[in-house]
Amino acid sequence: MMNGRPEVDLLRRMLAIPSPSGQERDLARFLAAAAERMGMTAGIDEAGNMVASTGRGGGPTILMLGHLDTVGALAPVDVTDNRLYGCGAVDAKGPLAAMLIAAAARPRFPGRLVVVGAVEEETPSSRGAMHIRRTMARPDAIVIGEPSGWDGVVLGYKGKLDIAYRVSRPATHPTNPAEKATEAAVMFWADAVAALGPEASHTAFDQPAVTLHEMTGDLVEASLEISYRLPPGFDHRALVDRLLSLTRGGELVVRNTVAAVRTRRDDPVVRALTAAIRRAGGEPRHKLKTATSDMNTLGEVWPVPMATYGPGDSRLDHSPAEHILIEDYLRGIAVLTAATDDLEHLPGAAGLGSAPSPSHAIELLVGQP
Repeated sequence: MMNGRPEVDLLRRMLAIPSPSGQERDLARFLAAAAERMGMTAGIDEAGNMVASTGRGGGPTILMLGHLDTVGALAPVDVTDNRLYGCGAVDAKGPLAAMLIAAAARPRFPGRLVVVGAVEEETPSSRGAMHIRRTMARPDAIVIGEPSGWDGVVLGYKGKLDIAYRVSRPATHPTNPAEKATEAAVMFWADAVAALGPEASHTAFDQPAVTLHEMTGDLVEASLEISYRLPPGFDHRALVDRLLSLTRGGELVVRNTVAAVRTRRDDPVVRALTAAIRRAGGEPRHKLKTATSDMNTLGEVWPVPMATYGPGDSRLDHSPAEHILIEDYLRGIAVLTAATDDLEHLPGAAGLGSAPSPSHAIELLVGQP
């Protein structure tokens, strides 16, 4: 057991502060105070995000953005067999703590390192990241803090389309052959699946997929909450038009939409993280994920070098056994710290959206943020 390490103590204390979506303020205050003690300038913005920064020189601005909120019941915080257990250990307090410590370790960075703990990433609105992209000047590079594994770098995420469907029918006896609200909702769900065609898949990055998140109702009123995951280049507007033609007299509301994002292996942030993993003794793995993250949110408006990185096994996200290996967490800090050394020489912003790397060399992670 690795006792007495301030890096581990910081994460342990973060895990002990409940921060479900919409209730992140206590954690934001704790982290702002911790960042100030580490020599950074820190505070909480209008959305509730924790924002800490170091460096004021004329070099590049590097944004490192993770999220404060968690999903699931608050699990007991425990350190056992070199593992740190607790809700958010992987998704994504571990990556965020690693970012904060790495930035604080570079007080003489020639540009500016900005660390953001964003609120409500786990909700359809991504309110924290949306506020950052509206109010912050465009950075020169971005690292998103999500679990990639200490030796992994995420190059892309599917996009997302969240819709709500509501339908009503006149009250009637259950034996009446007239269509009931529940029946109309079930038929709409079948149409919503069929609208993607036979190639739909949650296991393929280049194919769309759909999930029925919630259904409620009775014979008179019924509702569905549906989430599509869409690959790069997918025409979500055409999909919405198709669904509007299938509503059976119900109401369709688009709750949220965000485009897919994918960067290249020669992206400067990817190169910096890859080199840092090698220096730490790892064999870098490049990954694509079929879920969605704040990389999508920021990638929509900022065509700058960008990738996702963070220690932790994303298969443990949102689970009662969520934990992070302390050794991997410390390696993640070392990788992020070393990567800033390369990024201080960043010549300027580079665009996303170039031809992707060959997919055979990239690991696909299904349903993991």
